Amino acid sequence: MTADLGPAQARERFRAGLSTPTSGWCAGWTQANLIAVPREYAWDVLLFAQRNPKPCPVLDVLEPGEVGGALLDGDIRADLPGYRVYRGGELVDQPSDVEKYWRDDLVAFLIGCSFTFENALLTAGVPVRHLAQGTNVPMYRTTRRCRTAGRLSGPLVVSMRPVPAGLVDTAVSVTTRYPAVHGAPVHVGWGGRDGGSELGITDLDAPDYGDPVPMTDGEVPVFWACGVTPQAAVLESRLPLAITHEPGQMLITDARDGDYLI
Repeated sequence: MTADLGPAQARERFRAGLSTPTSGWCAGWTQANLIAVPREYAWDVLLFAQRNPKPCPVLDVLEPGEVGGALLDGDIRADLPGYRVYRGGELVDQPSDVEKYWRDDLVAFLIGCSFTFENALLTAGVPVRHLAQGTNVPMYRTTRRCRTAGRLSGPLVVSMRPVPAGLVDTAVSVTTRYPAVHGAPVHVGWGGRDGGSELGITDLDAPDYGDPVPMTDGEVPVFWACGVTPQAAVLESRLPLAITHEPGQMLITDARDGDYLI
């Protein structure tokens, strides 16, 4: 089972070409979002993360050109199951590795991912629908604006998990203890399946990233800040080059989930 794999085993499969969402992989090991930008834009990304810590909790920043670090014994250019390459705010490629795009001036940021607390949710009895159906988590661009930083601006992106109404307090309590991987939800509830919400999401069945998930009677949509937020900022701000993970296809690190539990 993929949940029983160690991080190095998982990264080996991804280097061999496996493309898949990583939710549920390597139980107990921390997953991370990736964004790499030219050094001249690194300060903007760092400031953007500092001003928007909920969607952009930084776990590590690598030196320019560096492809491995304290959180992984590997190579971020090939150790993820999928990547996106942006030029001038346009998506130009979705390769299985980014070695041909890599430059010595690229600075990589590893940002916390909500997949890290999903095992804790399950342990507490909170179901995780996309895990149960074997799909990617649904993610949505919202109308809520992040704080601008230098040349970066953009909207908040959120992930959504349906939670039984009686377990919402449990889900909030569990995830609050993981502030380095987005922490507590940013919004709970919905005005109707297609009726809009305070986040400006108009249709839960049409996520901007990932896959839709069914909701059953008595469930409430719960929204967490998402590490795809920097990708939305890259699109809006039209950076000349940015390399990111494919949404939902994360870097599985050598850190333990418990390292980020408070």
